[in-house]
Amino acid sequence: MRLRLAAAGIVAALALTACGGTLPDNLRGEDSHSSSHGAASSPEKAPASAKPTKPEEPEVALRKGEAFQEISMAAKYTPKAPFGSGTDDYRCFLVDPKFAQDMIVSGVKVMPDNPDAVHHVILYKVEPQDVAAAKAQDARDEGDGWTCFGGTGIKGGAASQINSAEWVAAWAPGGGERVMAEDIGIPLAKGSQLVMQMHYNLLVGDGPDQSSARLRLTPAAAGTKTPLQTMLLPAPVELPCRKGTPGELCARTPAVADIRARFGEQVATADLLHLLCGELKPGPTQSCTRPVTQAGQIRAVAGHMHLLGKSITVDVNKGTPQAKRVLDIPVWNFDDQDAIPLPKPQPITKGDTLTVTCTHDQAMRDVLPAYEGTRERYVAWGEGTTDEMCLGVVLLTRG
Repeated sequence: MRLRLAAAGIVAALALTACGGTLPDNLRGEDSHSSSHGAASSPEKAPASAKPTKPEEPEVALRKGEAFQEISMAAKYTPKAPFGSGTDDYRCFLVDPKFAQDMIVSGVKVMPDNPDAVHHVILYKVEPQDVAAAKAQDARDEGDGWTCFGGTGIKGGAASQINSAEWVAAWAPGGGERVMAEDIGIPLAKGSQLVMQMHYNLLVGDGPDQSSARLRLTPAAAGTKTPLQTMLLPAPVELPCRKGTPGELCARTPAVADIRARFGEQVATADLLHLLCGELKPGPTQSCTRPVTQAGQIRAVAGHMHLLGKSITVDVNKGTPQAKRVLDIPVWNFDDQDAIPLPKPQPITKGDTLTVTCTHDQAMRDVLPAYEGTRERYVAWGEGTTDEMCLGVVLLTRG
């Protein structure tokens, strides 16, 4: 079982947590050192990092009962920064696979049409009862699709997205087909549709794109598969500039204001994460611990960071005699974001904890072409390619 990770939209889920919460004192506006509290200018355009080529993996033959079906964006789309500045475009496209019966997805191959510009792709399922809301969301934006930083926007306030995200598949650089184990799959009811969330990195490409994906499908009536679910484990990123670095964006307040302006955030995800994870001090390493609310079995785990990432881990019951590390990536490689299947399923029970821990390093700016010509800045959680994330993705069955 393989998954190519992408950035996860969590703003809607975190918004419910924000009620009554406050930003820790040490992250408030006084750290701006008399700088402006308005949005600062966006990072300057720079060439992207060089991506190593990777040998293509052999395709897995269709297994008993499986068939392929290709889906695609309806038309070519030319990405652009939707708020007039910035270097990223998130665009969602509603796609109707026209399922005449209940189906099980057991594999997905995302095929980016303009791979230079496509930073990541996430496929979300849209249940039949939510299709009308998805169409209404699409109609609000001019042209095909809609701007969708932070998630599809179809289910506003969907706090359950963190514990059970409606992901069908995700792709990031180097990705091939994700094929699940034969006993598991993702159910899609008759009449369901899909959203293709495209993240375009305008630093390296802005030409037209019409990406597609190939689904590996089995009729639900043909047999029994255990549903696979996705749990998202985000943690804050609070990476200060190196000592002695000048510039307004080395203060947290203007740096986060800049992120909000570039992605149209009313409340910054960087601030909301502290309401989910508790007070954390700025520094290269951050973590977040969440309780398990429903028993299950972890089948695979992946991590996601951007270009300043150094290492990421995910632990069950960290700091206890029952601790078990289920993901350990000591040297992060942005161009190889596989989900790693566990040798055997790891059981979790209600009351256990899951902890994601990430380390980032400003010194990576000195060696990566993507940062050439850009100014060092305070780095917080942001949707852009040269912003940062810390995300564990746990693929599990329930019960």
